[in-house]
Amino acid sequence: MGNSGSAVKVCTDHQGGINWLSLSPDGQRLLTGSEDGTARLWSTADSQCHGHFQGHESYITFCHLENEAAFTCSADHTIRKWDVVTGQCLAIYRGHTSIVNRILVAKDYLFSGSYDRTARCWSVDKEKQIQEFRGHRNCVLTLAHYSSRDVLEEEEEQEEEEEKVSRDLLVTGSTDCTVKVWWVSSGRCYQTLLGHTGAVLCLILDAPNRELFSGSTDYTIRTWNIVTGEQLKVFKEHQGSVICLELVNRHLYSGSADRTVKCWFVDTGERIQTYKAHKHSVSTLKYHAGILFTGSGDACARAFNSRSGVLQKIFRGHKFIINCIQIHNELLYTASHDGTLRVWDIRGMCKRNKRRLKKERPGQGRSSQKGSLSRLFNNKVGCMVQQENGE
Repeated sequence: MGNSGSAVKVCTDHQGGINWLSLSPDGQRLLTGSEDGTARLWSTADSQCHGHFQGHESYITFCHLENEAAFTCSADHTIRKWDVVTGQCLAIYRGHTSIVNRILVAKDYLFSGSYDRTARCWSVDKEKQIQEFRGHRNCVLTLAHYSSRDVLEEEEEQEEEEEKVSRDLLVTGSTDCTVKVWWVSSGRCYQTLLGHTGAVLCLILDAPNRELFSGSTDYTIRTWNIVTGEQLKVFKEHQGSVICLELVNRHLYSGSADRTVKCWFVDTGERIQTYKAHKHSVSTLKYHAGILFTGSGDACARAFNSRSGVLQKIFRGHKFIINCIQIHNELLYTASHDGTLRVWDIRGMCKRNKRRLKKERPGQGRSSQKGSLSRLFNNKVGCMVQQENGE
């Protein structure tokens, strides 16, 4: 089912696979990080490359774009900050002793996770390491950040006298099967969340509801209370590793190596929809305007009616796994290990779905706002996870 779509633009500037794609908060730019060791900056207005960041000595694993600065991390053990206007490298953050596979920017902090089994916190402006989080027995794959002010009641905060200066917390997921929560100010481990029996590949945080969701190679998703550390629910229906998660309006979408996406109602743990048709692992997903967009190892992107599960369109053209997708101004951007960034027009599809959502009675439809960004282990990291598990 579903008709094929043709890309309105194919960007072929990279000389290696694209491992990550980041959209700036203002939506004006996209950043791609590649196996060729470079990052490129693209305008969403014309889909042209307006910046080429060179300097890393090995492939880029992940990238993050702010409005005025870009951040990249690499297998060369470093993180770099770039000026998006001049392309100049503004800072190099050194300290990790192995591949840096994930970064997260929050407030004035830059967080990183590495195969050296540590996570680290850096001052964005001073090119200085502030804290090291050491305790995992294997590589750190995924990160999340929140403030205790977002989740703790006043009397609970008073119990944490030691951490009064800063109430920021970092969450790390590792191939050692654990999730850890750390106080940023001291580097002290606040909680270790035990339950998974496989590598933790993705995290989604819902701070207002005090919940954390983790997906693993043990085929499960687990929900945790981030204040008490209690495991709340286990979602068990996947038949393969859970690779990516998206949370929208109390609905959790999970993409898996079993070639499906499942939608769960968070409050009850009920699985309410399964999206099929993928011929390989689901590597990335994003919800937009009542549509669930997915990228797969079969080199296709797909669009499903999020409510009915009906496949609406297949986007063909890539040659290898789609590692990341973004959506802006009714355009779908797909980045692949084939080295290309492709742009697809989804205006007609979004318009039809928005009309449908308006006709639905209140409470029946789902919000068209974007949820938290899915946390994906890209093709390179995925291969390494398999190697780690095989040792």
